[in-house]
Amino acid sequence: MATKNRTTNLMVMMPVDTLEEIESFQYDNRIKTRSKAIRKLIQIGLDDSQED
Repeated sequence: MATKNRTTNLMVMMPVDTLEEIESFQYDNRIKTRSKAIRKLIQIGLDDSQED
């Protein structure tokens, strides 16, 4: 498992419509970078999955 606060580069392939949704989320939430928006969405998904 990764060390806390350590970052790594990860390439992910996704459909264009998914990328458009991410960019809309980024814009709506005034997130400066696409990477930050993706990390935020992943965290939201992980948090939500632990509530179930």
